[in-house]
Parts: sequence; structure tokens; C-alpha cells
Amino acid sequence: MKTYLNKIFAIVFMALAFSSCSNDDDNVVYPTANELEGLTKFKEISNDTHTIELFSHTGATQQGYNEIKLRIKDKTTNQYLKNATVSWMPKMHMAMMTHSCPYSEVKKVTATGTLYEGYIMFQMAQNETEYWDIEIDYTVDDVSYTATSVVDVPASSQRTVNTFMGADGVKYLVAYVAPEHPKVAVNDIVVGVWKMVDMMTFSVVDGYTVKIDPRMPSMGNHSSPNNVNATQATVGGLYNGKLSLTMTGYWKINLQLVKPDGTVVKGEAIADGITESSIFFEIEF
Repeated sequence: MKTYLNKIFAIVFMALAFSSCSNDDDNVVYPTANELEGLTKFKEISNDTHTIELFSHTGATQQGYNEIKLRIKDKTTNQYLKNATVSWMPKMHMAMMTHSCPYSEVKKVTATGTLYEGYIMFQMAQNETEYWDIEIDYTVDDVSYTATSVVDVPASSQRTVNTFMGADGVKYLVAYVAPEHPKVAVNDIVVGVWKMVDMMTFSVVDGYTVKIDPRMPSMGNHSSPNNVNATQATVGGLYNGKLSLTMTGYWKINLQLVKPDGTVVKGEAIADGITESSIFFEIEF
């Protein structure tokens, strides 16, 4: 009899323990991912119904390639929108003309989050009389909204953008994207290549090669081993290669833009009497 009762008590105890564990699990509040980790807000743009917050990893924008994230807050509910369709149009307002620049589509970072992301490549810096603004258009539940504001685009401290007319009569833009923090190593280099269709339209150039030849002008213009020219992994994407930096200091990354058939659109190979290409990036670290 005692053995039978012990079995009953054991079964009841296990059932209660299991129930307790299940209830505890149900009551656990698991932490959610911080969407804004590593990001700093640099701008707010408002209209009558919403406030649009703009973020970047540096907390600013500058001449060259900029990865930008945004979220949209409803002024009435103070809730961030998760179901908007967003686009943007950056414009440079000059004394005699207005033009745009290369920019991407705006997409959701995650399906359930509030952040949207894309890039804008400002090919020139602002000055005392000429400035950039961004118009953001978005649709929520079939209702369209817009908001526009000026954004600061100071000059980059190093050369990160090349704008030129190619040998084929096409105007190209080649921009440095990464590494953001170069180091003494073989770095992953990322480059953007676009062409100007008209003053407001810039399209990604597909299938070319960006040849790279890093040199240290202050050290006899020596190069480095194990560099890999930048090519596209996917149509419409950026160009990826390998950049070997063997010591700290100032580097000039000489470039050549080459068509799929091997035709050099712009840039010169470093050789006797040629110490730098006509298109290049600068790095100092």
C-alpha cells in the first residue's frame, strides 16, 4: 500500500512541477532586439501627421556614400509605423540648376521592425549658397504623405568620390564605401559605380571591374601584395574586392574602371613615369 501511495505522490509532484515550469515559461519576458544598436539619430523631418527620424552609424552624413536608416512616428499615437511603403529623392540646389545623386530604394530592415534602410551617395559637398535636401514620400493604408528637409553634407576629409566623363562619353561616379575602419591587413573593399542618365537619374553600372592599386606616396610609392580587383556579386549591387594595407599612414588607392570587354573607361596603370591614376581614393589611418 505504501509503495502505491508513494507512486501516486510522485506522479502528482511531477505534474505540479511540470505545470509550474510551464507557467514560468509563459510568464518569461524575453528581451527584444534593439533596432537602434550602433545607430545615432542625426535628423528629424516632420509634417502634420508624422515625424521621420533619420539615423546613421556616425550620427551624420557627408560627401560620399551614406548608409541611412529611418523610422516614422505617428504624432497622434506616438507609435512607429511598420507597414509603410517609403521612397526618397535627394536634391542638390545650386545657383543655376538642381540635380540629384545615386541613391537606393528604401526597404524594411526586418518584417516586424520599424526601421527602413537604404543609401544615398552625395557626390558633392554643400557650401555657403548651395545645399542638399531630401524629400521622403511614403504611403500608409493607401494614404500618401510627404516631408522634405535640408540635410548637412560637409566635405569628406579624404577623396572618396570620383565623378568623370569616361572614354565612351558616359558620365560615371565611383565612390568608396568600405572599409569604414581600415586596418593593417587584407581588408574587404567595397566600391559603388553609377552612371548619370540625366540630372535626376543615376543608375548602377553592372558587369564592370574596378582595378585597384594601393600606393604609399611618402614611402617610395610602394604597393602591397594580395589585392583583388573589385567586381559585382549581383546585378544592381556594389563591387567587392580585397585591399591589402601593410602599414598605417596615408594610402592612395589608384583606380581603373574597366568594361567587361577589357576597355579602360578611365584611369591609368602605375608604371614608369606614372605615379598616380587620374581616379583614386584616399585612406589615412
